[in-house]
Parts: sequence; structure tokens; C-alpha cells
Amino acid sequence: MSKPQPSLAVRLLKGFALFWWDFLVGDTPELFIAAVVNIGVVALLSVAAHENALAVVVLPLLAVASLSLSLRRAQRRSKRG
Repeated sequence: MSKPQPSLAVRLLKGFALFWWDFLVGDTPELFIAAVVNIGVVALLSVAAHENALAVVVLPLLAVASLSLSLRRAQRRSKRG
């Protein structure tokens, strides 16, 4: 007996969700998480603490740190296998 096919709406919704997952997360989920955390830290500095000047300085530093950590992790993975 064959399994019933999902409706068109379900297939479209699933395709839409998978597209965004692949677009945002892709093959490096740690960069997506780092970007969300970086934006959150800057938003907290800007909105909650009213430290806009500090937020402008912190964002590039967090971005460089996130990318450096991701690069180091990728280099370690490539050496192992």
C-alpha cells in the first residue's frame, strides 16, 4: 500500500522552510549561530545599555572573531581527514 502524498500547501511550506534553512545555515551552522549572537550582543548594547558608539566598535570585532574561530575549526577538520 502506498503512502498518501502530502498536500500542495504542505509541500510548498516544507520547500520554503528547507530553502531558508539551507540559505541561512548552509554547511556551517556555527557561523549562523555566531551571527545571531553577534546581532543580539550589539542590539543589547545599543538598546538596553544605550551604548551606540561601543556597539559600532564591537560588531566588527565580534565578526572578525567569529570568522577566525570558524576558519581555525575548518583548518583543524581538514588536517584530521
